[in-house]
Amino acid sequence: MAIKSVGVIGCGLMGGGIAQVSSQAGFPTIVIEANQELLDRGLAAIKKNLDGLVAKARLDQKARDEALSRLTGSTRLEELKACDVVVEAITENQPLKNETFARLDAICPPGALLATNTSSCNVTAMAAATRRPGQVLGLHFFNPVPLMKLVEVVQTILTTEATVKTAWEWVQALGKTPVRTKDSTAFIVNRLLVPYLLDAVRLYESGLASREDIDTAMKLGCGHPMGPLTLLDLVGLDTAMYVAEVMFEEFREPRYAPPPLLKRMVIAGRLGRKSGRGFFDYSGGTA
Repeated sequence: MAIKSVGVIGCGLMGGGIAQVSSQAGFPTIVIEANQELLDRGLAAIKKNLDGLVAKARLDQKARDEALSRLTGSTRLEELKACDVVVEAITENQPLKNETFARLDAICPPGALLATNTSSCNVTAMAAATRRPGQVLGLHFFNPVPLMKLVEVVQTILTTEATVKTAWEWVQALGKTPVRTKDSTAFIVNRLLVPYLLDAVRLYESGLASREDIDTAMKLGCGHPMGPLTLLDLVGLDTAMYVAEVMFEEFREPRYAPPPLLKRMVIAGRLGRKSGRGFFDYSGGTA
């Protein structure tokens, strides 16, 4: 089966990015949001991103206009009834995702693939909520979606090889590089990344080094584009703590347990860039 039309649920940071790259790659794409206000905000953000690419000469005006012409929005899941693949990118809530997949199963064509962009939830549970478990998989994009090349293609014990093949080819058609992984909490990247980020918090918490020196050491010593504490601020400390808690619940290994400092910063509302302050202060616009 070839993917010809695409649906995305959620027009926030991740869903909006997926919808943007899909429409840019030539696929008629419809994005669904919970209400009109969120939908308008998400579509405006996509338009702003495309305009920014034109301003930087990374996209010509014609390609920008064509991408927008292929993109539509709605607040009704029923509008996904003709899509060949639907990518869910809503909040990381397992019961809500399971319910959403059950609804999609009743709405979408029998041959449609149902995918989740989850970074931590159980993909097999979403598949089991449908009558087409073989056509359910994870497609984990990375933030920011238009720039990041990687997509983790997550195969459950129920996902068919035909589904993986179709999804793999679609990911490549988006200009992304797929890697294959089984359905196990955090997949490849976050399984390796989260313990590293938590250890950086523990180092700072222990008083071994300053925030600046920890970040500088990892940038210059390991060639990372940004330090771990800056990366945590970018991801969101609440998001990082949630993913760590899910991983600890799954594996019961101490390295996945959120450090006390991280928990207290989240309680205090110091969530990183989005709140104006995390490990660094962004109230002035920069760290």
